[in-house]
Amino acid sequence: MRKMKIKFLVSILVLVCIGSVYAQQTPAYKIDITIEGLKDTTVLLGHYYSESTYAKDTAVSKNGKLTFDGKKALPQGVYFVILGKVRLFEMVISNNQKFSLTTTTKDYVGDMVVTGDIDNKLFFENMKFIGERSKEAEPFIKILQDSTLAENQKQDARKAFDVINQKVLAYHNDLINKNSSTMTARLLQSTKRVEAPEPPKKADGTIDSTFQLKYYRQHYFDNFNLADDALIRLPKNTYKEKVDEYLDRLYPPDADTLTKAINKLIASVKDNQETYKYLTWICLLKYQQPKFMGLDQVFVNLYDQYYATGKMDFWVNAQLKKNLKETADRIRSSALGKKSNNLILQDIQGNMRSLHNMANKYTIVYFFDPDCGHCRKETPRLVDFKNKTKYDVGVYAVAADSSIKNIKKFVTEMKMEKFVTVSYYYSAVGHYRELYDAETTPTIYVLDREKKIIARKLPSVDDIEPFLNQYERFQQNKTKAPTKSSP
Repeated sequence: MRKMKIKFLVSILVLVCIGSVYAQQTPAYKIDITIEGLKDTTVLLGHYYSESTYAKDTAVSKNGKLTFDGKKALPQGVYFVILGKVRLFEMVISNNQKFSLTTTTKDYVGDMVVTGDIDNKLFFENMKFIGERSKEAEPFIKILQDSTLAENQKQDARKAFDVINQKVLAYHNDLINKNSSTMTARLLQSTKRVEAPEPPKKADGTIDSTFQLKYYRQHYFDNFNLADDALIRLPKNTYKEKVDEYLDRLYPPDADTLTKAINKLIASVKDNQETYKYLTWICLLKYQQPKFMGLDQVFVNLYDQYYATGKMDFWVNAQLKKNLKETADRIRSSALGKKSNNLILQDIQGNMRSLHNMANKYTIVYFFDPDCGHCRKETPRLVDFKNKTKYDVGVYAVAADSSIKNIKKFVTEMKMEKFVTVSYYYSAVGHYRELYDAETTPTIYVLDREKKIIARKLPSVDDIEPFLNQYERFQQNKTKAPTKSSP
């Protein structure tokens, strides 16, 4: 009896070992490809990621046959087979990662036969369908683009073109409804736009003008699953484009409002580490150099909430985290609306000059470099502005050069005698880059009489006058605004 138990135990151990060896040898993905007409060569399997492409695997073609395989499953998304710098064709990688593709060099897509994978079967059938509809639409598109024809001469072509569009829409809707979990369906679904219904009337019969904005905010991502990291691996960077459009079009350029909107998006993808990382990162970068002044505060907010707290430590290395901190601290130190940090630097006559001692109504802090080509274009404009403006403006010009000789030569050449021009090197308060966000030259700040920052990093000297005009109007309107009387 004891011998039987021992034999039984040995049998189990043998089976476990065999199973373990088999598991190690069985690839997680295996893609067999036959390409008739392909010479013996090495080809790559690559994939898209955001705005970049990456090689994932290599295979050697022998008599047109090759295999990509590996022990670790491939991240889902759209992949491509590439020879040299030429992409032969694309495919989708989803849950099933063991299949075969057969085609020819004459027509990679048209001759494609898929075996063992419904997802790629749908993917290539859709490409063939779109190709056929495109040929069908060509004569109508030619008429619609003909500028010599009147609109009434294009009516029949427009109707025919709309019919073709409806065919495509119906085909895609049917594919999505019947195969919703496939990569092909998710790809097509992600391109569909949300249509807002007509706004309802209020109780008093008026139209609710805010209805569509609220609807779009609530339903904008109905067709685009932000938590699906496969949507980061698309040929077109749709993921980032969708996020950019959502934040740019549906929210005002206000740092606090945008931070709240972004936090809500990030919370919706937190369970997927890849989308959690990616969404947080693209939003952080979006507001490092924003289109609207003051929105770099969003960068600071996101850094404080997700990077300084260690939430992103699962992928951010120490050096990157240090760089982000330095950037956030620079922005924080010279934020819009904040009292500016004082600079006490040596001018070209050898005197220490304090920024906060500038007595003008407005002070322009101009960071420049005598060897900077763009500075050579902007500085004469700043001189011209200073000489002609109606505003009481002083210029505190900080040279990113330690040579007083070079600075003097630049001042003379540019006729900057009316500026207070100083060298960053001779400082009584520390390096200006620790006190101002001015990594590049030229960089322009505008301060009010109390030395509060009212404009930061203006794109050009030409923007100073329009800004001051707008700022003065705003201040006048604020003064005229009626105050609430006490009850």
